[in-house]
Amino acid sequence: MDTAVLLARLLLAAVFVVAGVAKLADREGSRRAMADFGLPTALAAPLGVLLPVAELAVAAALIATPTALWGAVGALVLLVVFAAGIGANLARGRSPDCHCFGQIHSAPAGWSTLARNAALACVAAFLVWRGLEGEVGPSVVGWIFDLSTAGLLVLIGVMVVLALIAAQWLFLFGLLRQNGRLLGRLEALEARLVAAGLAPSENGSRPAAGLPVGAPAPAFQLTDLNGTEVALADLRAEGKPVVLLFTDPKCGPCTELLPEVGRWQREYSEKLTISVVGQGSAEENSAEAFKYGVNVLLQEDWEVGDAYEVHGTPSAVVVGPDGAIGSPLALGPVDVESLVAHAAGERAQLPLVQHASHVHGEPPSPKVGEPAPDVRLPDLDGGDVDLEDFRGDEVLVLFWSPDCGFCHEILPDMKRWEDASSEGVPRLLVVSDGSVEDNQALGFRSPVVLDETYAVSDAFGAGGTPSAVLVDAEGRIASEVAVGTSAVLDLADSRRARR
Repeated sequence: MDTAVLLARLLLAAVFVVAGVAKLADREGSRRAMADFGLPTALAAPLGVLLPVAELAVAAALIATPTALWGAVGALVLLVVFAAGIGANLARGRSPDCHCFGQIHSAPAGWSTLARNAALACVAAFLVWRGLEGEVGPSVVGWIFDLSTAGLLVLIGVMVVLALIAAQWLFLFGLLRQNGRLLGRLEALEARLVAAGLAPSENGSRPAAGLPVGAPAPAFQLTDLNGTEVALADLRAEGKPVVLLFTDPKCGPCTELLPEVGRWQREYSEKLTISVVGQGSAEENSAEAFKYGVNVLLQEDWEVGDAYEVHGTPSAVVVGPDGAIGSPLALGPVDVESLVAHAAGERAQLPLVQHASHVHGEPPSPKVGEPAPDVRLPDLDGGDVDLEDFRGDEVLVLFWSPDCGFCHEILPDMKRWEDASSEGVPRLLVVSDGSVEDNQALGFRSPVVLDETYAVSDAFGAGGTPSAVLVDAEGRIASEVAVGTSAVLDLADSRRARR
């Protein structure tokens, strides 16, 4: 029994050590997970740090024999709280990303997550029961010294194997993360080239980038996930623009976009009709779609996609109330989000192939070498910040929004760039929208100013977020506007590399 108690302690300690260290390594992800589970933004940031610290403290208490009982109690409390939070969200039909083990393993919370926490809670309850009986098991050091020579050799062998496995996983995790970032940049570049009609197909010809604006939208009639037949005429019946979003359940970016699609359908319901046209069976599409309240129209052999000259997913196009094609084809999550934002009359988080300022007829952005527009905006402390305050230093002006999902993807990179900045490297000025609290939660050390009317963003020609531009020490524009996650990171890194 003593050995079983000790092994149970070590099991829980290992779980909490891995969870705590992984969360501390990705504090921004932990903060977002807290917010996704329904905690107020003001609490999400501090709890994103306090939770992993508490997990590490529980692990340390479990390992030491004198504090093992208290460690078991702490583990049981945390696991019960976790289970309650997961259960409450599942009961409301929500499956937020649990972020249980940071970036090592993070997936939407589901019944399997609840079952795992319940199993670990049973182990913790067992330790509490034995601890109250005065049986917390032997100390780790004493147990090791009591082992026979053969047992000690077996233990050493197991630890070596575990260490090798851990090292291999860490190496693979770092490699996959690096490759994933490179692939993401390549996919974004390819999507923009295809959407602009510049990317050659396999036979060397340029693929068609959707139907021309003004052409009649091909009619169709498809069955949705509930078995109801829906025609294009039904979607247009309310007299609103219709956004047709083409997806595939085997397309990773399509699946990642579904939560946003559900939000668009709720928030823009009075302005737009957003309809998802999916490929594959109802079973393949329903698993993720129902989770976010998204209904999908099913095409059998990509017949509707072919009619609209769509050759990749996710893609989207607007059909006007008059039944004509109302926009160029948007290909890739970046341009799809921008297309929906523009169609709804909102500010885009990333621009289309044609710049937003040109779409709305606003004056073009200043060219390289011209004086930078005036910036005088309130900061998060209630004071005013003027671009003139930076005169004498090169400045990276970063256009941001706390509601922009693409901004959050590069937040850790920008904060690392900010922390590693040295003499001769551009200073950072963040031009953002949203509330003071939401921007404070981002954790930038550099000045953050609020551009609620987007006057400054428009003056620079930054039609979406994230975007960035360099201003030299004399107050002149020193670069083109970098648009999108990859371009912003490349612009920031290029200035450091130049030094």
